[in-house]
Amino acid sequence: MLLERGVELAAVRQALRAAAGGRSSFMVLAGPLGIGRSALLHELPRCAGEDIVHVLRASAAPTEQGLAHGVVRQLFDSLLTTASGPDRERLLAGAGAARQVLGDDVAPDSDASDGTVLRDLRALLATLSATAPLLVLVDDLQWADSWSLRWLARLAPRLDGLRLLLVCSLRDGDPGSRDPLVQEVVSASARILRPAPLSPAATGELVRTHLGEPADEDFVHACHDLSRGRPLFLRSVLSEAALTGCPPAAASIGLLPTIHPAQLRDRLLNCLLLQPPPVRDTAAAIATLAGHEDPALLGRIAGLDDVDLTTALRVLRELGLTTEEDDTRFVHPSVREAVECSLSATERQRRQEAAAGVLYDSGLPAEQVADQLMAIPTPRYAWAVPVLRSAADSARRKGRPESAARYLRRALLEAVEQDRTRAQLLVELASVELSFDPPAAESHVAQALPLLPTVRDRAAAVLRLSPSVTSPMTPSAAALLRRAADDLLDPYAGDDFGGEEALSLEARLRYTGLDDYAQLADAVSRLRVLDPPVRSRGGRELLAVLLHATTLNADGEASEVVRQARAVLDWEPATTSGGGSVMQLVMFSLVGADALQAAESWLNAAERGGPGDDGGADAVTHARRALFHIARGRLPQAREQAERIVELAGTIGEESRCFVYGVLGALALSARDAQLGSRIVGDAADRSLPPIPAALLSLLRMAEQAQEGDADTALETAMECGRQLECAGWRNPVLFPWRPWAVSLSHQLGDHHLARTLAAEEYARAKEWGAPVAIGRALRLRARTDGADERVDLLREAVGTLRDSVNELELFMAVRDLGRLLGDGAEARESLREAGELAESCGVPWLPGPVTAEGRPLAPAARTALTRTESRVASLVVSGLTNQEIAAELQVSARAVEKHLTNSYRKLGITGRRELAAVLQETGVHAAG
Repeated sequence: MLLERGVELAAVRQALRAAAGGRSSFMVLAGPLGIGRSALLHELPRCAGEDIVHVLRASAAPTEQGLAHGVVRQLFDSLLTTASGPDRERLLAGAGAARQVLGDDVAPDSDASDGTVLRDLRALLATLSATAPLLVLVDDLQWADSWSLRWLARLAPRLDGLRLLLVCSLRDGDPGSRDPLVQEVVSASARILRPAPLSPAATGELVRTHLGEPADEDFVHACHDLSRGRPLFLRSVLSEAALTGCPPAAASIGLLPTIHPAQLRDRLLNCLLLQPPPVRDTAAAIATLAGHEDPALLGRIAGLDDVDLTTALRVLRELGLTTEEDDTRFVHPSVREAVECSLSATERQRRQEAAAGVLYDSGLPAEQVADQLMAIPTPRYAWAVPVLRSAADSARRKGRPESAARYLRRALLEAVEQDRTRAQLLVELASVELSFDPPAAESHVAQALPLLPTVRDRAAAVLRLSPSVTSPMTPSAAALLRRAADDLLDPYAGDDFGGEEALSLEARLRYTGLDDYAQLADAVSRLRVLDPPVRSRGGRELLAVLLHATTLNADGEASEVVRQARAVLDWEPATTSGGGSVMQLVMFSLVGADALQAAESWLNAAERGGPGDDGGADAVTHARRALFHIARGRLPQAREQAERIVELAGTIGEESRCFVYGVLGALALSARDAQLGSRIVGDAADRSLPPIPAALLSLLRMAEQAQEGDADTALETAMECGRQLECAGWRNPVLFPWRPWAVSLSHQLGDHHLARTLAAEEYARAKEWGAPVAIGRALRLRARTDGADERVDLLREAVGTLRDSVNELELFMAVRDLGRLLGDGAEARESLREAGELAESCGVPWLPGPVTAEGRPLAPAARTALTRTESRVASLVVSGLTNQEIAAELQVSARAVEKHLTNSYRKLGITGRRELAAVLQETGVHAAG
């Protein structure tokens, strides 16, 4: 299948017609390796069409260059196999005559004999062309023997009257192409044809032919770019792809560079072996440097001066082994493979060692030198370890931990002594492995510990397994930390007390035990007697953990937590890098104490020193912003940050996962966002990631069940969640609002005794803790469950308390309930006006109007509780589904959905979807059961 060779074929046809008329000519097909010269030469006899043409063909070979008149013999001997038709006998006789002329007794070095051979063979050609024109084809002229070249050099200018077309192919760049005899032959040609690379369209046709199915356009372009339009490269790759079953699809593009056909490699290897030493040395230098082909470095490695190097690079480019754009880069991966096959193992290592030394002496970046060292199997250089460590550090800072680990593993081969240097390498290796292979990291730290001389060194090494306080740890890693902490406290250790390391170890060990009641209580007690040095990193880490424990347990006073949290803020660097695990814990503590505004200046400073709203902020930065808005009750702003967090979910580090998902969970509960809650629950099922706290998942499931109208199950989930939290000692009413949900659900189900009991417990817990938002919310709950005479006073007290809180959403609900309960009058109107302003600020639906004695919107007399199905339909409407989508979800007809909606509108006293969303958001109307 010959494509896009119409120009060359047309030129040959024209020359054959001219030869038939007695005008002989000589053409040369020239080009680099793989362009298709031989294939084109093989197809030339077809140009004659139905006309009779006698074809003489020969193929030169490097191994036959010592055979006198080898090519000439092939030309006439080919008549023995191709002669046919009425001229068969004449042609066979001509072949026999040629053998007689080229008898073995011809002296190769005799000019007289050459002249006799020329005359006799020319006369023989004239005789053969008497009945039909001759097409004489010589492939790979650069390898023809010198006697045949002399014959061709004398024949080419003397073609008149022969009715003959002579066509020779010539490979560019080959040493033989520069032979004076070859140059003399080529100079006599009337025209030099140079086949062009195939176009993408021709490439696509070859792809479809070889792979047997329509090809993806991107796949075709990838094949064209890889082969650079050279038929040999393209056909070799496609044949191998067909054997391996590679489909011509975009998904297979990445496989193409990995296909190294053996046939192509062997062709390239043969080409390389025929080149002179400078060319082979230059090719070896390019292969050895592998991506760092600076000409100055190539010359030093190849051992060539500038002139010889320039010549060698030109030859490689003419051969088609390097690119036109950059003659220090190979055109195809198979070229590098062929070069490497041309070298022995010893020679390859010698060149790699020389290249490493040249790169190091040239002062190139550590990673470039390290890449060269990676190819050397045995240690050699004293400077190898520092270079590999520097390269690993650079790769780690660029976010390539796997590459950093490769450099450090190679450095371990150099550091054979069991000493401190090897221990440091093992610890550095563990640090980079932690992100992708934690078991290996633990193993390498364990190997390093016996080699470290002091307990402080061992403690610092173990701390690498937990870079931040909130980093997840396996039980085996925790055991290593615990052993290191015990060693620091050992009076017989014979070492200085490692204060900083001891504080950091204690912080991490206490953080891992916060879900255990006994360890949580011990952490709370520890805070009462501890005066940690907040100026030190370890001191701030421990204080942050202990404050977090106290906040979870709600043991003590919120104001004291805020005071000590401010001390951490005063000394913690305002930075957004690394997630800031200390600040994550401090921010949750401040939220639990209803005092997150204390961190506002720190957050502003951190964002001024890091990425801003230009899309460069990471997920943790957006989570901090979202938490700040949630604490203030500003839901629209919090949702905006949550959207960005979801977009960056794949970048959340393990140490920040609980913080980020805790923020998203708080937003889902505050905004009653079922979709966000479901997403969090779904993400929790990914076992490859650190777990999300079970308490958060239980609260989200409870909220989802409540919004679906399943009040019974939601109440059961809420109570079970409460029991689990109490068992763990997590009693903070701000962070874990399970009682307010349980109060609302039990009230809906008619269990007023349970609602009053839970509301009283919530109030007692809130008063004990002292956070204004918790006390105000508890007072509002009591106003819904206590006697009618106390409700107004309770709501007034709730409003007064919540004015000391930054949470405008809770203040809105208290002011709204008070205004509705007052019914009419100046105070009621003022309360409802303020509620409207707060609702707009918080981004919540606002449906003013008369209310019941409990503070809920007053419905017409016909308003009753929705049925379970009506509540389910209403929830789906609020979620944004159309009637048809709801029908498909519930597997009912669209008319049934319309009927349920009509009944719901009638019961709730509203007229449409928008009011339905507002009523459900504000009042929590659910199914009756």
